[in-house]
Amino acid sequence: MTTNFKLLFLDIDGTTLRPDDTIENSTKEAVAAVQEKGVGVFLATGRPLHEISDIAKKLNIDSFIGYNGAFALHNKKEIINAPMNEQAVQFFIKTAKELGHEIVMYTDEKNVFTTLETEKIKQFIQTFHLRKNELYNPEVTSHILGMTLMNIKETELKQYENAYNIHLSQVNVEGMRDCYDVIRDSVNKGSAIQAVLKHLNVEKQSSIAFGDGMNDKEMLTNVGESFAMGNAHPDLFAYAKHKTTSVTNSGIYNGLKLLGLLS
Repeated sequence: MTTNFKLLFLDIDGTTLRPDDTIENSTKEAVAAVQEKGVGVFLATGRPLHEISDIAKKLNIDSFIGYNGAFALHNKKEIINAPMNEQAVQFFIKTAKELGHEIVMYTDEKNVFTTLETEKIKQFIQTFHLRKNELYNPEVTSHILGMTLMNIKETELKQYENAYNIHLSQVNVEGMRDCYDVIRDSVNKGSAIQAVLKHLNVEKQSSIAFGDGMNDKEMLTNVGESFAMGNAHPDLFAYAKHKTTSVTNSGIYNGLKLLGLLS
């Protein structure tokens, strides 16, 4: 394959980051090699950007899609800033309270929780190494870029999905599969990639993406070459052109090698 690739979009958890919170040397080598060839690399994640600087530093990356597509930066310059509808935020808070669920909401500066006391919340904070944590205050409602619901049973998903043009995406991390990211139909990793490609005047076929969770499905269908990791959610493979090896077995490296970007 000899396409002139210009942009690479990498999910973090389960794609770039292994379950033990480390990055494979092969991934570091692969990212550095394509950067040397002039390919721009974005981390594209559901995570809040204010919590991933350590990961970005290890890979020498300073371009991002965060909050499942609600915010994007290219070389630290803002491209997208799309907070959630305030009524939608209030609907989720009200519904979660009625059903006994917890929520973490993300602004561009902090993580805002409906409670900080439950074991699930404590586990979530530890798993994703969240540091800037506060209790929810109505004053931040207009600044919410994304949110994750916790302690959800599959039978309860429909309680949230019938309003505000959203769907819920299961977090594909061990111990967190009862957590679901709130994904807007019109604001997601795919819509963000469309905006980035337009902003940078890059054709779709010159872009590549790797992902493992169902919050990556829109991303994988909006690039030229797409890879689902070997450890991906089973339903994700239908949205990817290629299946690569797992995050613990040089998945990114092997995918880029298939495209001819690595020797």
